[in-house]
Amino acid sequence: MVDVQVRTNKKVVQKCYLSGPAKESDFEVVVSDTVQLALPTGSTAVIVKNLYISIDPWNFSMKKDDSTLPLSVITGYGVAKVVVSGHKDFEEGDLVLGITGWEEYSLISDPNSLIKINYPDLPLSYYTGILGMPGMTAYIGFYEICAPKKGEFVFVSAASGAVGQLVGQFAKLTGCYVVGSASSDEKVNILKEKFGFDDAFNYKKEQDLNAALKRCFPEGIDIYFENVGGAMLDAVLLNMRLSGRIAACGMISQYNLEKHEGVHNLLNIVTRKLRMEGFFVSDHFSKYRKFEEMVVPHIKSGEITYVEDIAEGLESAPTAFVGLFKGKNVGKQLVVIARE
Repeated sequence: MVDVQVRTNKKVVQKCYLSGPAKESDFEVVVSDTVQLALPTGSTAVIVKNLYISIDPWNFSMKKDDSTLPLSVITGYGVAKVVVSGHKDFEEGDLVLGITGWEEYSLISDPNSLIKINYPDLPLSYYTGILGMPGMTAYIGFYEICAPKKGEFVFVSAASGAVGQLVGQFAKLTGCYVVGSASSDEKVNILKEKFGFDDAFNYKKEQDLNAALKRCFPEGIDIYFENVGGAMLDAVLLNMRLSGRIAACGMISQYNLEKHEGVHNLLNIVTRKLRMEGFFVSDHFSKYRKFEEMVVPHIKSGEITYVEDIAEGLESAPTAFVGLFKGKNVGKQLVVIARE
């Protein structure tokens, strides 16, 4: 007789250390594993059924000097349902947001890192994006680090992505002038027509990024939300205004390079009295409820919109991830494992 508490547990694992750009062959979808839906007596862990996983550039960036061995399950933010709980704050059926695995079921040994979902009436997929890590990243970087003021000039790179589209809309809510860069004309149109950016440009069509920024910001940039690094950062530094602020949450152009590109215009940080601050959003999740209180009314009123790029099935995760670095996604990239 089959034990009803045993389930198959399809998962995506890493086959090898990263060398150069990520490839689909770096991943393996394992279908032979099983999981027992039970915990030892006295355990405070929970077992969750994963519903949606967020596909982000940092999910798979291991170099040979990293301590995690290959063939480990890829981890990242996701939305899940609690199916077994040994923790007093979680019950079977609770919907949660937090770090989980690219697999059908995950054991969460420290449930204190999970956040209960307060608004199940909103699309659950939003908790991988606008109400998840990307939303918090946009909120912390823009409001907490850059401290925007009405009328300031804001530039967002990778602006059509999960974080950038929100930073631009936050900027407009604050009364700023905002310009974004993206990798295609389609994305540029989305920035201007759907997200309300004042202007946008396709950086792949610009032979001189410095000239493009001077065209868009003849008076200079007060706030730069940094997602790209490399040549874009170098050009931005030439166009920042006095006392400008730069929030650096990522540098996607550099992740898969064997040798990182140099930045040549750093002296402008001194001469223009700039403040540039890098941050990990994971250090700020104590402010999640404050962020949620701010953003949910804007979602419900339609003042903030959000675009998702949804891939179906766990086996589609490697392709979705590799596509991030080729600019194939339009909006927040996520994968549906199960809808309930």
